[in-house]
Amino acid sequence: MTVTTPKGFRSAGIAVGLKSTGKPDLALVVNDGPEPASAVVFTSNRAQANPILWSRKVVQNGPAQAIILNSGGANCFTGDFGYETTRLTAEAVASALGGDAEHVLVCSTGLIGSGDQAFRDKIVNGVPALTAALSAEDTTAPAAILTTDSVEKTASHTSEAGWTIGAMAKGAGMLAPGLATMLVVITTDAKIDSAGLDQALRAATSASFDRLDSDGCMSTNDQVTVLASGASDVVPEAGEFAAALSAVCDSLAAQLQADAEGASHDIDIEVTGAVSVEDAVEVARSVARNNLFKAAIFGNDPNWGRVLAAIGTTDAAFDPYAVDVSFNGVRLCHAGGPDRPVDECDLTPRKTHVLIELFVGEHTATVRTNDLTHDYVHENSAYSS
Repeated sequence: MTVTTPKGFRSAGIAVGLKSTGKPDLALVVNDGPEPASAVVFTSNRAQANPILWSRKVVQNGPAQAIILNSGGANCFTGDFGYETTRLTAEAVASALGGDAEHVLVCSTGLIGSGDQAFRDKIVNGVPALTAALSAEDTTAPAAILTTDSVEKTASHTSEAGWTIGAMAKGAGMLAPGLATMLVVITTDAKIDSAGLDQALRAATSASFDRLDSDGCMSTNDQVTVLASGASDVVPEAGEFAAALSAVCDSLAAQLQADAEGASHDIDIEVTGAVSVEDAVEVARSVARNNLFKAAIFGNDPNWGRVLAAIGTTDAAFDPYAVDVSFNGVRLCHAGGPDRPVDECDLTPRKTHVLIELFVGEHTATVRTNDLTHDYVHENSAYSS
């Protein structure tokens, strides 16, 4: 259940010393398929790491041949030296594979501002060993892209028609729209062109990763890449492929939510009865980013008043005095006032569901978030010590 699950791909993950732990920190995925195609979605943060700047140019040159990813350093705000490091990385991969650097995507993750000569040397000099380790049966790549993650994150889908999707992801903090703080590589052996991939990918990410808002902090390095090999020789039905890709992305988004730094509750905020999907997302996100609400959930307090206060800051169409709010299936607020006793609601389970009913339309959306905990504050204050 990795990026080598579909036909036509090889991958590898090795340790080159970027992490002090000695764990794998450099990964490579190569598309060997007969009809390669690719599509990429990048962070919407205006502050972008050097690998993002490089990869944005790569996507204009046709299908990507390979993608190399490192953990242990973001290579962001490292100036011309950092961009040169990215270029040299792509050139090293291209040289080892017998290809063109302009068809090699590069991703980095780690601390912003990290990326010195030692960082460059470890990556570039590690490429020969990395390419030598490439295998169509590889399972090591997912571990090599992790930072503060506690578990590997993978997903897959096999169609009845004979084509397959495989994926791996990293992400545990700075989870917010513009993809959430994450790197994702998705592979498929379906026979599909880059335009079709791009359309399906954008639809999938907008309804999954862009609705993961753990802490409201957007990264500089986010990139979601999908590579198609065509090795199954099966042309998928467009709607079926889009649905499968969306399901894979949704699975990964749920795994990212469950591994969020320091979290003790995984909160799904569902909004129904909205005038539009956009309104539903806006309302849900206002709660997901409300620290008072998130602190209350940490304390197992279903404080529906904080929900109403949060959604009242939005421009969405609804009457705040006609809204119902439920926690874990217990309606605590009806028509903007108290309903069931708060002690009927149990928030001790990690999985938490909040339902906000607006009663003004037919549209719905769910935003995933987490609670605000002591552990989250500690992890994000002591991470570099």
